[in-house]
Amino acid sequence: MTFMTLKRFLIPNLFIALVLTTLNVVGIDSIIKPKNDDTTNLTKYVQAQRSILQNYYGYADLDIMYKTSIRYMVNGLEDSTLQIDGTPIDTTFPGIKISSLRDSYQNFESAYLYVSNNSPNEDMSILTERAIRGLFSTLDPHSVFIEAEDSEVDQENFAGKFQGIGVQFNVIEDTITVITAIAGGPSDQLGIQSGDRIVQIDDTSAIGFENEQVQAHLRGEKGTKVRVGIIRPGVKDMIFFTITRDDIPLYTVDTSYMLDNNTGYIKINRFAATTHEEFMQAMDELKGEGMEKLVLDLRGNPGGYLGQAVAIAEEFFPRGTELVATESRHTRFNQEYYSRKDGVFKDKPVIVLVDEGAASASEIVSGALQDHDRALIVGRRTFGKGLVQQQYELIDKSMVRVTISKYATPSGRVIQKPFTDGGGEEYAYEIYRRNDAMNDAIEFVDEVPDSLKFQTDAGRTVYGGGGIIPDYIIQPDTTRSAYMINFSLRKRASFEFIRDYLDTHGSEFRAQWEDNFEGFRTDFSWNEDEVEQFKASLLDKGMVITNDVTEPEFKNDSLFVPQGYFEDVAWMAEGRMKAELARQVWGLPYFYPVINDVFDTTLKEAMTLWDAYTRLEGLASGKAMADDVTNLKKEG
Repeated sequence: MTFMTLKRFLIPNLFIALVLTTLNVVGIDSIIKPKNDDTTNLTKYVQAQRSILQNYYGYADLDIMYKTSIRYMVNGLEDSTLQIDGTPIDTTFPGIKISSLRDSYQNFESAYLYVSNNSPNEDMSILTERAIRGLFSTLDPHSVFIEAEDSEVDQENFAGKFQGIGVQFNVIEDTITVITAIAGGPSDQLGIQSGDRIVQIDDTSAIGFENEQVQAHLRGEKGTKVRVGIIRPGVKDMIFFTITRDDIPLYTVDTSYMLDNNTGYIKINRFAATTHEEFMQAMDELKGEGMEKLVLDLRGNPGGYLGQAVAIAEEFFPRGTELVATESRHTRFNQEYYSRKDGVFKDKPVIVLVDEGAASASEIVSGALQDHDRALIVGRRTFGKGLVQQQYELIDKSMVRVTISKYATPSGRVIQKPFTDGGGEEYAYEIYRRNDAMNDAIEFVDEVPDSLKFQTDAGRTVYGGGGIIPDYIIQPDTTRSAYMINFSLRKRASFEFIRDYLDTHGSEFRAQWEDNFEGFRTDFSWNEDEVEQFKASLLDKGMVITNDVTEPEFKNDSLFVPQGYFEDVAWMAEGRMKAELARQVWGLPYFYPVINDVFDTTLKEAMTLWDAYTRLEGLASGKAMADDVTNLKKEG
């Protein structure tokens, strides 16, 4: 290691040690109340700032970071009478210019002591965390501070264990926003969705909650209940869910099964520590059942570990194929990743399903497969997260997640979509403002500058700067009303109906079907009496049949529907009940085949595209000329 490298790493650490020593020598602990643990707070602030300066992939303006952090602290003050002008918490004070970590620490220490000594009732730990959030608000949307409690949950989640109501969330613009409902958890079973805003918890408004408050209200012992009020984009009134806390299954491969005699299907919900192991186990089982082609479903997969994405991607390529590269202003984070072996599926046909919920590691996998013309990408434009984060632990076990690099697919494209400092609500909800899938792709392509146009190995044009555009675009099915299904999920109608059904008919059902799931998929159906019983349960739970509406509408947590509506969409209720029956009898992996059979039009359409894959394969191998291959995107 060179002297300059040693200097770069040793000096900041020596500075931290000096800070701690100084605090002890000057006796700051004796000046300020013990409950605020000032040494921890001051060290935590400088550690967070140092983690940004030493690791952030782009330029971080120290002066802006510092002043923004003080504004965040001031906005969090309980004492509205505290003097600001001309004091250490006045960021407009002449002469304040932060040009080094030492400058920042010394000025923050002065601001901290001023508040603590003049507002003795302030919680300085909370104000310090607000200041740290201010630091990160000047960066990209994925660089964040994570409280100690949240850090533990986050680590458990990606390590394969977790307990709670089963949602990943962010607090965006003072509102708890569901990022995803953990597959198979209680929130997922009730139909809580990505993008839902939790605005009420029990009888308390949740607007303005910090992460710690969210955890305190939503986490609890298994079997206990919590009632949440949710605002959902596109739904006029607040929706209420009563969630029973439970152990959350954290398998990252939701399901794997054969779609036909030679086509396997694997659905991955995120990339955690066990994903490649789970994936390979599923692949081995499917190959044993005759799999020669694979549909890999990454829809709704928000990403996760880069290493797991690389490990899965390399299973589709020969040894030495470039999979992804990372780029940063810090050279130690610049790296190119190549397949280290011949993949077990390197010569087999692959279709990958994506949508606007597929992000990060999902885009790494699909981007590599698309750039090398190795798979047909089908669905809708992906989220557009092309940044890589690394976590650093602070003195109190809280964490900071810092973007250390951006990744580029093998063709050289960076798929990160645009953002302003911090991102905020506009960035997070951009996917909900996209037009229909085809128009969204067309508008995006029309606006892409030449600098963001790239070529696949076979010469096809692909685009950077906003996610991955599929080779075949398939519109979501918006023609079928989901009002009744959503109402049924909120009221736990399907779950309770199946529970009661199994209480009465469980022995008889299992005797006929338990050893014949495939027969159940194709041959089981509900009789008229059972459908009527389910309709009656919906009426008991608040579904109202009336001549006063022409379309279903929610009002006061009831669902008002016109005459004949239930009969028109009864097939949807029957399909959901059948899937719930499979879940309760065979387990979560058996839920998805039934749901896909009944509802997944994208998967059905993808299964008609193997001829298109063959044409792509011919282009990639040089057996077809580019002019002989129809522009795949325009066929969708």
